[in-house]
Amino acid sequence: MRRKDKAIETIAEISEIIRQCQVCRLGLCQDNLPYIVPVSFGYDETSIYFHSIRAGKKIEILAANNNVCFEFESEAVLLPNEDAPCNWSFSFQSVIGFGKAEELTTVEDKITGLTHIMRQYSDKKWAFEAIPLKGLSVWKISIDSMTGKQSPPPVSGRDNE
Repeated sequence: MRRKDKAIETIAEISEIIRQCQVCRLGLCQDNLPYIVPVSFGYDETSIYFHSIRAGKKIEILAANNNVCFEFESEAVLLPNEDAPCNWSFSFQSVIGFGKAEELTTVEDKITGLTHIMRQYSDKKWAFEAIPLKGLSVWKISIDSMTGKQSPPPVSGRDNE
């Protein structure tokens, strides 16, 4: 990372940013063409989980290339500078990482993935045993690497510098 002063160093801080997010953006690639798709997700500090129907562009791409890039962002706020048009900025927190996606095939693994996904959005304990899971794909991204970055808002009372 070029700007070491903006780096988020610990997995605990990175995990906190991820837990604040509502959406994970997945970057996929097929035949040298990038494809970005937002997904609901679950996270357990080593893996990201998402679900989908069993067919579609995302599934087609993952079948050909399971390498993924993922992105999370939190607390993005525009910082305008009315005196200098090229000095506008954002305050933000973000996480970008890489991993490999694999489809979970057993009922037990699908339930684990869905449990992580629902834990991201709800404190309720959900029972998935009665839900027909055959028509649902649940995926696990094993995280290879990830970095966090932040640009905090300016201190109150100071101009944007």
